[in-house]
Amino acid sequence: MSRFRTWIGTIFTATFALAVHAQAPTVGTAAPDFSLHDQQGALRKLADFRGKWLVLYFYPKDETPGCTTEACSFRDGQALISALGAQVVGVSIDDSSSHSAFAANHQLPFPLLADTDGAVASRYGSLSDWKLVKFAKRQTFLIDPQGVVRKAYLNVDPDTHAAQVLADLHTFIGR
Repeated sequence: MSRFRTWIGTIFTATFALAVHAQAPTVGTAAPDFSLHDQQGALRKLADFRGKWLVLYFYPKDETPGCTTEACSFRDGQALISALGAQVVGVSIDDSSSHSAFAANHQLPFPLLADTDGAVASRYGSLSDWKLVKFAKRQTFLIDPQGVVRKAYLNVDPDTHAAQVLADLHTFIGR
């Protein structure tokens, strides 16, 4: 039994040592492009959001407690965020059908993008790829109307994050 535990421990450690972690885009640089399907199957591109502020938030998994809290907080703040000319968009590696059920269950009024291979999350430095398990990190990027990253939230508290983003939008926009 001791050899088995040692063998499992070695595999577990090696797997985590091989984890892939890209860097988040730097504030002041162009946001990495994307083209992903939303929960209704529509193709959404970064260019579709030019001319308005974009709150691009990455989250680990549909229907999990923290992700539901965060999504519902954005839902509850949607009117105020929209009044500032901003659009909320969520991204995880779940597929469109999972996003569709999640959005319906919680009346989410914004697009949820299916990054099933994790390529977009990786370009944003938001992918945790442990080889055996892959998920998007809970991170958000505030992107201005010209497509430039103005703020990166790399340590997000799902309970307070939507309010923080709204306050920062007010600061950036000056209203």
